[in-house]
Amino acid sequence: MRVVLQRVSRAAVQVGGRVTGSIGAGFLVLAGFAPADTDDSLAWMADKILGLRVFGDAEGKMNLAVSDVHGALLVVSQFTLYGDARKGRRPSFLGAAPPEIAIPLYDRFVALLRERGAGSGTRVETGEFGAMMEVELVNDGPVTLILER
Repeated sequence: MRVVLQRVSRAAVQVGGRVTGSIGAGFLVLAGFAPADTDDSLAWMADKILGLRVFGDAEGKMNLAVSDVHGALLVVSQFTLYGDARKGRRPSFLGAAPPEIAIPLYDRFVALLRERGAGSGTRVETGEFGAMMEVELVNDGPVTLILER
């Protein structure tokens, strides 16, 4: 599993002009899945995202988690994170899980984030798997991390 995690002051995703998810402060989570991903890798990633301390405390140090700042998550499926552009001019996406594998992984990942974030009040919004999406964000910092499991 690969994630590009961006700390945002706001983010939204639209499909066909309709907003499917929108958040204020929090994380934009671009998530890609591989055929070998398991419940363990999904759980590890959910816990990592919810526990990362990259929000500023009173002294401006990255010391607070998303729940500490009453932030939210916007999760967007992104199979292109598995694009391999080492050869030629057109990337290969053979490393990405096909939809019949990726959809249940995405749904389970979102469910884990919702379950594990519920106790702290962390809201989870989403895009629409497989749709052509327009994602808007204001990267705060900027802070962008690449996570892989």
